[in-house]
Amino acid sequence: MPRETTLSLRQKKQRGEKISMLTAYDFPSAQAMEAVGIDMILVGDSLGMVVLGYENTLFVTVEDMLHHTRAVTRGAPNTMVVADMPFLSYHLSVEDGLRNAGRFIQESGCQAVKLEGGRERVAVVRAMVEAGIPVMGHIGLTPQAIHQLGGFRVQGKDLETAQKLLEDARLLTEAGAFSIVLECVPASLAERITREIPIPTIGIGAGAGCDGQVLVNHDLLGLFSGHVPKFVRQYANIGETMRQAFQAYKEDVAAGRFPAEEHCYTLKDDILERLY
Repeated sequence: MPRETTLSLRQKKQRGEKISMLTAYDFPSAQAMEAVGIDMILVGDSLGMVVLGYENTLFVTVEDMLHHTRAVTRGAPNTMVVADMPFLSYHLSVEDGLRNAGRFIQESGCQAVKLEGGRERVAVVRAMVEAGIPVMGHIGLTPQAIHQLGGFRVQGKDLETAQKLLEDARLLTEAGAFSIVLECVPASLAERITREIPIPTIGIGAGAGCDGQVLVNHDLLGLFSGHVPKFVRQYANIGETMRQAFQAYKEDVAAGRFPAEEHCYTLKDDILERLY
């Protein structure tokens, strides 16, 4: 199948077709997602928590993200890959943000970048779009602002904050964003935002009324041993399968059952006899 584009995604929204998106951080995960036709892959800065073991996403660097995005684009050459721009890579100035976004497009092979924030990011989004860089917005719970938000909490639950999210979605759309992630937003508000704007919304903890959905693949697969949010559906428990396999391997090595004869290479007897 041809790779999704900003245009084809908007056409899917117009036709009422749902958009699938998952995070990936490595070559084999990206290969598997492309094999089943996932519409978009997000190389999320969530890798800081589920891959690198940090307590939040703030420790992730541009170099971390470039390294993992390269692996994903090699694994999914025919899938639209969106790279998360990490903390402080677009916050200091429009010029700094544009430079870093350009690095992602040039050096990683991704097709778009994602950044967090609403009205305060309009100038940098507009500059990126004018430079030919597709931008995905992200509002609601924005993990890079976790200290400011006071933790991982649902956003937009009162009139003032709900109105701000709706206006932020409009402003990002006007600035040229091709899609917006809505994270941890009441379902009815997310549905209203989705109706109001012409670009696709991608929900995570924002209900079924969004144009598409995204999950962290480690949550979906049961690979992450940390807190699993309410909005996650675990489709497998690969973490437990891994632990069982590691335990069986440990026991086989300790008991001398591995490696067995079928796992070994052979040498002709006459060569052994001639050794001195």
